[in-house]
Amino acid sequence: MKKIAIFGIGGVGGYFGGLLAKEYEHSDLIEIYFIARGQNERIINTSGLRLETEEGKFTVFPKKITSDPSSIGKVDYLICCVKNYDIERSISALRPCIDRQTIFIPLMNGFEGNALIRNIFPNNQVWNSCVYLVSELIEPGIVKQTGNMASLYFGSGDAPENLLQEAETIFLNAHIHAAISPDIDQTIWIKYFFITALATITSFLNASIGEILADKSSKDKLLTLLAEIKAVADAKNISLPDDILQRTLDKLEGLPYSTTSSMHTDFLKGKSTELQSLTGYIVESAREFKINTPTINMMYEVLTKKNLQKF
Repeated sequence: MKKIAIFGIGGVGGYFGGLLAKEYEHSDLIEIYFIARGQNERIINTSGLRLETEEGKFTVFPKKITSDPSSIGKVDYLICCVKNYDIERSISALRPCIDRQTIFIPLMNGFEGNALIRNIFPNNQVWNSCVYLVSELIEPGIVKQTGNMASLYFGSGDAPENLLQEAETIFLNAHIHAAISPDIDQTIWIKYFFITALATITSFLNASIGEILADKSSKDKLLTLLAEIKAVADAKNISLPDDILQRTLDKLEGLPYSTTSSMHTDFLKGKSTELQSLTGYIVESAREFKINTPTINMMYEVLTKKNLQKF
């Protein structure tokens, strides 16, 4: 019996966890557990998780949803879907359901989350991964996914191939567009390029990507932002496709007009944001390598002042 726990049932955890729970609800081989708290836990425990996707709407029930990891027992896979700023504080509380065989699959933006987990659990496998997904917890117990991007890529230079293939099969059987990446570090940087540009520009301009692309001045700011991120990546000797700028712009132009970012949403709600792990990472790297990035520096400075305030 394989036990899989999803930690953090928000937009990302709710979408992938929901598809896993739907597929394996009656399985004798795989059990799906949700780790959540508060009203989200209470509603899902009573009424299930309502998932609204481009393919349809359905309600799913995991094997168990709980805020108490000790009630689950040891798990084989722990899929972490909390924000980077929450991971160090919250991950240690999961020790009751973790042993040395537990494999971590963090589905988080940026690079900090994986490193933090490895520091806390140095004897466990922590795979690298990234997702392309527009999904939101619109209210407790209801997750809505929009757009045509819903992909999960993962990999590890240390993991046995049979374990990677086992996880891929589990995801694919749940109708998740998942794939093992032969160069997961490059895959993560391509995603980071995309999400940092989207998060920074939508938060700074307080606008959707459609509004930004439709306005010449706003689009010019976006293009400058992309060029500065590329300059930092080059300085760090990151291997990226030659057409990364156009490829990223094409992805942004392919998003629904009203698409924004989770960082922008967090700013609007006056919540903690991923500003430091996304925009801040580029600013600090540019300073380290003495790269001139005036646009992203200015945006970071403005957003830092708003980081715990509402627009």
